[in-house]
Amino acid sequence: MTATLSPSPKVQFFTAAGVPLVGGKLFTYASGTTVPLATYTDSTGVTANANPVILDSRGEANVWLGPSRYTWLLKDSLDNLIWTAAGINSSPSAQSNTIIATASQTVFTVQEYGLGGYLMVIVDGLVKEFNYDYTETNTTTITFGTGLTAGQRVVTRML
Repeated sequence: MTATLSPSPKVQFFTAAGVPLVGGKLFTYASGTTVPLATYTDSTGVTANANPVILDSRGEANVWLGPSRYTWLLKDSLDNLIWTAAGINSSPSAQSNTIIATASQTVFTVQEYGLGGYLMVIVDGLVKEFNYDYTETNTTTITFGTGLTAGQRVVTRML
């Protein structure tokens, strides 16, 4: 058996004095941008939080992440900037199932890796180079410049 660290069911923020950041505002963006990116109220990912997420009387909020990398910007209730952090994601590495190529196949549908994510593409154990070996049509489709050989194994990993 392998045990893993439990994720916190709520995020909590504090002032510099260690007091809960009541009414604080957590803005969420696609990593490295100012394009708003949704977070969610629970693990289903159905109901988006307001953006910014307003912290409760304990400085807490339910913040569940989608399959993307985020930039978080934290402000107090008076809109004073406390900090920013980029490259936040829900999983340090999410790997897809193996796709077995057919003869001359160039287009593959892969597990969504999300806006601001970084996709690693591996064919038969070799990492492929973006814009040289393949391109990304959208966050679920990759296209190789030349067709793969039947039976080659394609795996993607979101980093």
